[in-house]
Amino acid sequence: MKFGPVALAEAAGAILAHSEHLPDGRLRKGQVLTEADIARLRAAGFTEVIAAVLEPGDLHEDDAAARLAAAVRDGAPGLSLSRAFTGRVNLVAEAPGVVAVDAAKVTAANMLDPMITLATVAPWFQTHPGGMVATVKIISYGVAAEALARAAEAARGAIRLHPPQYESASLIVSDTADGPGLRGVEAIRTRLAGLGMRLKQTLSCPHEAPALAEAMSSATGEVVLILTGSATSDPRDTGPEALRRAGGTVERFGIPVDPGNLLFTGRLGARPVIGLPNSARSPVLHGADWVLARVACGVPIGAADFAAMGVGGLLKEIPTRPQPRQRKQAG
Repeated sequence: MKFGPVALAEAAGAILAHSEHLPDGRLRKGQVLTEADIARLRAAGFTEVIAAVLEPGDLHEDDAAARLAAAVRDGAPGLSLSRAFTGRVNLVAEAPGVVAVDAAKVTAANMLDPMITLATVAPWFQTHPGGMVATVKIISYGVAAEALARAAEAARGAIRLHPPQYESASLIVSDTADGPGLRGVEAIRTRLAGLGMRLKQTLSCPHEAPALAEAMSSATGEVVLILTGSATSDPRDTGPEALRRAGGTVERFGIPVDPGNLLFTGRLGARPVIGLPNSARSPVLHGADWVLARVACGVPIGAADFAAMGVGGLLKEIPTRPQPRQRKQAG
């Protein structure tokens, strides 16, 4: 692609680089100049314009963006493409879910030509219908077709949308004499709604292993959530022990996400179980959001996946947890 001053006599088919204000109206940047446009420019006293001229083997920015975006989406249901405009195409989710991103593919595509770019949401980002999950932007007015073809191959299938695999959940809330009671139920309901799930039932019981185990056994939701009245502080504490008494298994206690450290996961038969920390009663971003979204969408979370959550796992501080710098110094 050539870029720079172009004489009007040679400007037909060139791409106008900068908007020009004429007595009879405006010519917008990115416009492919026609003979009529050139006549207007000449009548306004122009002898040349700054423009981009595509050469043999070049692709227009919109064509290039559309081809790359189609490759990124290749084989991935649940994602739609916006119309190419000014070298940009957005990939948009058609349903709620979590986004799997192949970081190596995205990086490889972005290594080939600075004019060819692909940006995505973070891996396992929870999205909603209409949510943008990636954008392709061709920075210049045109790029070499050969470079675009290599970028498209590098990025092929780089994004997948995992939709929710469950429709309902049961919430079991245990309580103590001076505990928070049912506070936080609406926050949990909202989290589930964001995943297209409904809170089928809310069960309340004393914060004791036998009572919790009985409540778990009577839960009818496809996913079982436990919100305990007292913080879980050990894998043998009340919540995890109740899950074992109910015939379930505890798979994980403790995650490197704050808030959310005291979360535990397990299974009760075929159903996933998530033990929520007290801090999940707040609607702010929480480690529970990361875990719930992946569990709800049927995405396995192994030890390495939990460990990787530590990068970026320091979330917004919650005002109920005082920090040392906020405390008055003695003396």
